[in-house]
Amino acid sequence: MPALKVSSDQRAELRSQAHPLKPVVLVGAEGLTDAVLSEIKVHLGAHQLIKIRVFGDDREERIAIYEQICDTLNAAPIQHIGKLLVIWKPESAQPAVKTKRGALPSAREAAVEAKPGKGRAPRVVKVVKPSEIPMRKPKAKAVVVRGNERVTQGGNIKRAKKRQTSAKRSHQSSK
Repeated sequence: MPALKVSSDQRAELRSQAHPLKPVVLVGAEGLTDAVLSEIKVHLGAHQLIKIRVFGDDREERIAIYEQICDTLNAAPIQHIGKLLVIWKPESAQPAVKTKRGALPSAREAAVEAKPGKGRAPRVVKVVKPSEIPMRKPKAKAVVVRGNERVTQGGNIKRAKKRQTSAKRSHQSSK
């Protein structure tokens, strides 16, 4: 399968998203084995955007590994800096997982519908709360969690606390 093609604007956006990531797969002295390819496939399925570290001093060999990974897994090459490779495989290129009772929209779908181009919020979280009557089954409920909110252990949604301002700063500004 050929590697996916990505526009330069999209590639720049993905590079900025990949900047803080740590490498999740290491390609060692053995090179690109089937086990390494399956591990890359697992991480692409979980994260869509991953970094791979290739140990080896031969640049041409690293480029060949990079191209082979992208061709084999139908992923898009995003960035190659030194021994780090950044690879992206969109969710649409992966098979959809269906549940018995109907799938809840994923966090990414909810974020795209609400505010495209923003971070990871809002996201849809499935909260299971026990019913008030002890003999009944607990109820599952889909809840939208926004950027400044979190879900507590009891299933409640709490807003994040405001950032504390420095005592030193407020003291300096009053003079």
